[in-house]
Amino acid sequence: MTSRTATTFAPPVMEARRWLEGVTFPPERPLLNVSQAAPVDPPPPELRAAMAEALNDPATHLYGPVLGHPELRAALAETFTAGYGGTVAAENVAITAGCNQAFAAVVAANCTEGDEVLLPVPWYFNHKMWLDMSGVRAVPLGTGADLVPDAEAARALVTPRTRAIALVSPNNPGGVEYPAATLAAFRDLARETGLRLIVDETYRDFDSRDGAPHDLLAGGVDETLVQLYSFSKAYRLTGHRVGAIVADTRLLAEAEKFLDTVAICAPQLGQLAALHGLRHLGPWVAGERTEILTRRAAIEAQMPVLEARGWRLMGVGAYFAYLAHPFDIASDALARDLVREAGVLLLPGTMFRPEGDPAGAREVRIAFANVDADQIATLFARLAAFERPLASPPDSH
Repeated sequence: MTSRTATTFAPPVMEARRWLEGVTFPPERPLLNVSQAAPVDPPPPELRAAMAEALNDPATHLYGPVLGHPELRAALAETFTAGYGGTVAAENVAITAGCNQAFAAVVAANCTEGDEVLLPVPWYFNHKMWLDMSGVRAVPLGTGADLVPDAEAARALVTPRTRAIALVSPNNPGGVEYPAATLAAFRDLARETGLRLIVDETYRDFDSRDGAPHDLLAGGVDETLVQLYSFSKAYRLTGHRVGAIVADTRLLAEAEKFLDTVAICAPQLGQLAALHGLRHLGPWVAGERTEILTRRAAIEAQMPVLEARGWRLMGVGAYFAYLAHPFDIASDALARDLVREAGVLLLPGTMFRPEGDPAGAREVRIAFANVDADQIATLFARLAAFERPLASPPDSH
């Protein structure tokens, strides 16, 4: 018998890191690592000081409530209420050990063997991995040239085994920010068909739009909508594993069984750090957003350099730029060659699409959270200088 993990692909970021083994990078061309969407800088000094103080509290080192620190649940409920309108209560919030665990808990609470979940492609690979390991079929939902999914196209994929639609906005890997009308159409579809609409908003703090990006919570929390969130990106807490689920209480009661079994509770220190962040670091997060938007603008400003070489920008936003490359070589091979020949580590589109999908062979993802505007210029110069035989135009056959 083959286990589900044995039939699930290896973690893509870890696989990409292995491409660095045995490769040396000269001082004049250091590695540009744009493979992972995680801040590498530590939390700001004020937050680190608050965390150091929290270590002196004996409760920090004990198990906490499975659904999270009560004050953090209440604070996030207030944040979502203020940010989206409608009303979110503390009892509608569960704190998890990272947003990936939030997704896993929601799937466990909604699905059983042989069920289906619709995922737009290119998809976030950890969502696909968890569905595979859960015995749940990930149904690819195509997104077209703008990488924005269509609710009517999704409707055609719904079967009696469909349990949920999972969206990520701002999107990973595509970077695109789903229009409010798109999200509303998916909510309506989910209501009509009795599905859960899971909206992963890990990168909500870096959305370029001012104000609420959608009105899904305008009527309060219902049985359709599930929102996922991560404190990791906003407060640089990736190593402390703090995420959240916002959903109706009956779903959270089921998710609690999963969370209690897997981790018992999210790390207490990370929860206290997240609480401090929500209460005190709003202006600092706003500054982080401004910097990310500056880097996004730098990507857009540099694109003519690559467009002249046949590259195409498919989507950009939050931490990501998603590009189509012009070469007659599959993106997984291209990514390996870029490490050795250009000192660039990025992820190929083959990691974000179903096996055998030809679109993935022409796409790459750049995660730009850890490269500033000058480094982005260097990155684009290296990509523009990279040469391979060009692929034939699609209409030449």
